[in-house]
Order: sequence, then C-alpha cells, then structure tokens
Amino acid sequence: MASIPPFPSREEVLRMARSTSDITGQLLDTAGNITKIAINTFDPRDGSGQELLRVLRETTAELAQASASPQAQEAFYRMVDTLTRLGTSGAPLAVHPVSEPAQALLTALGDSLLPVLDAVEPAVEEFATALGDLVEAMSPLLPAAAGLAAGTLLALTPVIRTAAEILRDSSPELRRIADALTAALAPLMPLQLALAERAAAAGAGVVRASLQPLADLTEAAAATTKAARPVLIAGEELLVAGLEQLQPVLLAGASRAGRVARAAAVRVQAAVSPADERGVVVAVVPG
Repeated sequence: MASIPPFPSREEVLRMARSTSDITGQLLDTAGNITKIAINTFDPRDGSGQELLRVLRETTAELAQASASPQAQEAFYRMVDTLTRLGTSGAPLAVHPVSEPAQALLTALGDSLLPVLDAVEPAVEEFATALGDLVEAMSPLLPAAAGLAAGTLLALTPVIRTAAEILRDSSPELRRIADALTAALAPLMPLQLALAERAAAAGAGVVRASLQPLADLTEAAAATTKAARPVLIAGEELLVAGLEQLQPVLLAGASRAGRVARAAAVRVQAAVSPADERGVVVAVVPG
C-alpha cells in the first residue's frame, strides 16, 4: 500500500506563495509595458497608428496573394524537399565514425584560429574598405564586363550542349572505358598505398631534420633585414621619387598617344565611309 505523502510545511507554503506572487507581478508588469508600447505605437491622435495598420494590412494581403502563386508554391516545395533531404542524409552523417575526425579538426581549428583572427582583424577591415573603394571606382567597367560574360556564356552554351549530347550517346563506350581503367588501376592500389606510406615517413623525417636549420635561417634573415632596413627604406624612397619624376613624362606621353590614336581613328573612319565624312577636314598638329 502506497504511503500518503506528507503535507508541505508552513515555510514551504509561504515560499511558494511569495514566488508565485513575484512571478505574477513580473508578468503583470510585462503585460503593462506591452500595452503601453501598443498604445504609443498605434496612438490614433495623429493618425500614424491607422496608417501603420493600413500598410501592414496591404503588405500582408500582397504576401498572402504572392504565396498562393504556383511559382511560390513550387519554391516552397523545393525548400521543404531540400530540408527533408538534408535531414535524412545529414543525420546518419552526424553519427558516422567518419565525422569524428572532422569534428576534432573543427574543434582544433576553432581553438587555434581565434588568436589569428583577432590579430588579422584590423588588416581584414582595412582590406575590405580598400576593396570596396576599388569596386566603386571600377563600377563604370561593370556593364562591359557583364556584357562580355554574357557573350562568353552564350558562346559556350552550344558547345556544352553538343558535348552533353555526345557523352549521352556514347554512354556504353564511356562505361567500357571506366571498366577498363578500374581493372587496370585496381591491382596498383596496394602498391600505391605502400609507396604513399613510405613517402609520408620519408617526408616527415625530412621536415623534422630541416626545421632546425630553417629556424636558424629565418632568424638570420630577420636579423639581416632588420640591419638592412635603412638601406631598404632609402631604396624605396629613391624608387618613389623616381616614379614621381617620371609621372609628368608618362602623362604627357599617354596624352600624345591618345591624340594620335583619335586622329588615326578619324582618318580610318573617313577612308572607310567617305560619303559620311564629306566636307570634314582633319588637321593633326603634333603636340
């Protein structure tokens, strides 16, 4: 016969009552804050609340209509199918023994990469800023690059389609080639594995033996670079000064080449279509 549990003591009843009252008070305060937020947001005195409700109603109506279209239903079906495939194929992979080395590798990389990421964060930010400036400066070239990419894709499409048709028609021959390669390479796999193990052992020995000389060489190179830093800085200053001196000459040469190219283009156009250029006199003055 089961024993009757004892009644709670007076202290326990008081503690539960205080806890219940505290939780109830917090819930009431939270509900009051939410009510104040709703009143402040949908205050009808200036009409902003009604306008917000109207925008929300129209937006949700359009979303409901768009979600009922065949395209949206097809997209939802594909998303659900993809998630189902990921769930059915990802669950066995997560518990497969092969995933254990990958998890260990990710853990080791996470522990060792955090200091590296903290160290390179300023450089990455500067690089991202400079890359953004470069992309913004190259924005006039983007339409031409897009047109070139589109033309290249259009030119490659028939080639790819023809190659696919050829491979589809030649599937028996391809299967014969695969079978022959498998039969020829299968006996060589044990030998390749043995050679790979020997190569790995020899490579590990070479790496262990070369680490100490490499460390000495690196320290010597660092010391030499530190000692030759004034000479390197002076050479860089001379190079930059030389480029600054050559800049006017290069700009003048580029401007003169541009004028000559434009004059040549005008003459070629006049020679190709003289009727369109009748009455136009071109004079080229060397700069």
